[in-house]
Amino acid sequence: MEFEWRPGRVAKLCSDMREAGKGTDMNNKGEGVSRRGFIFGISAAVGGLVLTGLPSLAESTGVVQSPLLTNAPGSEVGIWVVIDGETTTIRVARSEMGQGNFTALPMLVAEELDCDWSHVTAEYVLPEANLAHGHAWGDMMTASSASIRMSHLYLRKAGAQARHMLVDEAAARWKVSALECTARDSVVTHAASGRSLTYGELAENAARRPVPQEVTLKDPNLWRLIGTPVKRLDLEDKVLAKPIFATDVRLPDMLYATVTACPTLGGRLKDFDASKTLVMPGVRHVVPVGDTAVAIVADSWWQAHHALDTLLVRWDAGPAAALSNESIREIFLKGLDDPHPAVAQRIGNVDEVLANATNVIHADYEVPYLAHTTMEPQTCTAHVTPEFAEVWAPTQNGDGTLQVVAHTLKIDPSRVKIHKCHLGGGFGRRGVSQDWAQQAVLIARAVGKPVKMLWTREEDVRHDYYRPMSIARHVAGFDRNGKLLAWKVRLSCTSILANLMPSRLRHGQDFDMMGAFLPGDMSYHIPNFEVGYAMRQLPIPVGFWRGVNHSQNGFFRESFVDEMAHASGQDPYAFRRELLAHSPRSLAVVDEVATRAQWGHTKAGTYQGMALVECYDSVCAHVVDLSIDDEGQVKVHRVVCALDCGYVVNPSIVKKQLQGAVAYALSAVLWGQVTIKNGEVQQSNFHDYPALRISEMPVVETYLIPSGNKYIDRWGGVGEPGTPPVAPAVVNAIFAATGKRIRLLPLAGQKLV
Repeated sequence: MEFEWRPGRVAKLCSDMREAGKGTDMNNKGEGVSRRGFIFGISAAVGGLVLTGLPSLAESTGVVQSPLLTNAPGSEVGIWVVIDGETTTIRVARSEMGQGNFTALPMLVAEELDCDWSHVTAEYVLPEANLAHGHAWGDMMTASSASIRMSHLYLRKAGAQARHMLVDEAAARWKVSALECTARDSVVTHAASGRSLTYGELAENAARRPVPQEVTLKDPNLWRLIGTPVKRLDLEDKVLAKPIFATDVRLPDMLYATVTACPTLGGRLKDFDASKTLVMPGVRHVVPVGDTAVAIVADSWWQAHHALDTLLVRWDAGPAAALSNESIREIFLKGLDDPHPAVAQRIGNVDEVLANATNVIHADYEVPYLAHTTMEPQTCTAHVTPEFAEVWAPTQNGDGTLQVVAHTLKIDPSRVKIHKCHLGGGFGRRGVSQDWAQQAVLIARAVGKPVKMLWTREEDVRHDYYRPMSIARHVAGFDRNGKLLAWKVRLSCTSILANLMPSRLRHGQDFDMMGAFLPGDMSYHIPNFEVGYAMRQLPIPVGFWRGVNHSQNGFFRESFVDEMAHASGQDPYAFRRELLAHSPRSLAVVDEVATRAQWGHTKAGTYQGMALVECYDSVCAHVVDLSIDDEGQVKVHRVVCALDCGYVVNPSIVKKQLQGAVAYALSAVLWGQVTIKNGEVQQSNFHDYPALRISEMPVVETYLIPSGNKYIDRWGGVGEPGTPPVAPAVVNAIFAATGKRIRLLPLAGQKLV
């Protein structure tokens, strides 16, 4: 599908959408039709186990349910495949948040199934079904670029198993050997007799056959679907505004809620006066949400939102009130001098070599806290009764949401039903941190009716789980000929795992915070190298952000690699090639990006910077072309990306992920920062936490280097790896243009010329 960008056409479309939006749940007036005007029926689009004794509010509205394991339309051939006539439905356990899981994961199954892709659809596996059947569908967490790299094997096996069952059924009918039969495009054929049967004709009986445990997967050279840029299964529905996101949920007798939490991070609720609020139009309830927030519940969201100004709340600010950016920075700087940091990698004798080096260079780098600013602010719909809880959630982790809801309400997990919605952005915000789900079920329980909770953008920015503010210190030593002898790195910041997943700490330390410097993350050969981390825990909530620790550490590492290159008197590309002489995979990626970007051959006024980051079993390199005007304004013209992610399932989806990563990372490089003053976040919306506009988006060229083959079974991530190289490539290009080193992000407010 092609789309021609015409501003006039877009303006007309926006006008039409505004007209269609009249009568949505935001204003509760009129009869206009829009996606948000649809009665919410996510279960019609996803598979869901019907739990005996667990009623569904969606059922009571007459919305069609799609049972997962009983009375499903069509026949279940294994647990991942449902065949109904010519339609093959493939189940998806991971979440779809724009990254293409609803297409790429079914492609893995369909390749081995040999079904007709033009008649494939996808549906979610619901968390309660996964729980009831011993997590038969595996891990639902959608994070760490893990969807394909962690599930490709069992999904391909599921497709092969279903194909075997269908072929065995056909062979039994024809009384021939299954070895004489072939499957292709949802048809089983016996060439010797000229007979054939469709999957739809075979499915009912094939479903009764035992699932073969041992199957042989295809030789990658025989793949017909994997590796092709097939159209996304959800593309047409999204263009036509059909998918149902969490913000679109509508239920009978549903109320709407917005929340306000303590302005100071981690602060607690003392008390509140809602006397003026309760007389506001449409307001039904004002309820505490645990001891952290207050919710206003009304007939419409706008009524709840407008009533916020009338609510009087007293807060206990808590320990974060003593913290501001300056004091936080001092804590982290002191951490750099910690004599006993957690050391993740030590090669040679760094201190001794540095002491005897001819030339030693030092540099400190810093990055700020960053918010996620998902397109869809935090939202969730819940219906809670004494017997059960039903939740509609934009979750990156359906299993996790189910457990959080059960724990919050103190009910058995079997009494929870989760409807997974498509996400309006995730980036790590909706995975482990599930405060939005907790709030929704607490509010719904308090009022006794279905409630859709939707945060304001201000609440979303000011109460995030931020990418940590972090500081790095580098020391490098060279001999008289400019050869790099030793490199020492110290990192200091708050641990994400200690904040969200303390059970994953090792000996009380978070070694993950040294990502990009860990043995599996760094291909550079340094004869003497050491990286250490000082964990400094603060009452500032931190969490996973796209690229996670590689996003800040990639900036620290690759910016300093550029510094070391110039200190050694070498071109940054040549310097990297020398350090990568024993790392052919990373070397191939650097060579590819340099060749495609025509490294060193730019037009007058344009400057280049390079960066390479290895993460999530992938290798990604960027070259940035930029210019700087007389007022110091940076214009990024082009970003050339080279990625080796092993096997490429869908090159179109991969390229779009890289384009999105560039946009997301550039926003952070240019403007992104969350500043703290007396424990309060100073930013609130896109006017002071900007995102890249379409007019500022550079050309993004993507080049994929598929390195997987029958000898190297390599499956790397895609969602995260494109983010980390952006920042260092930009600042390295700025150095090429100005001779000035940028060691602090963002660029906004810094004098470049």
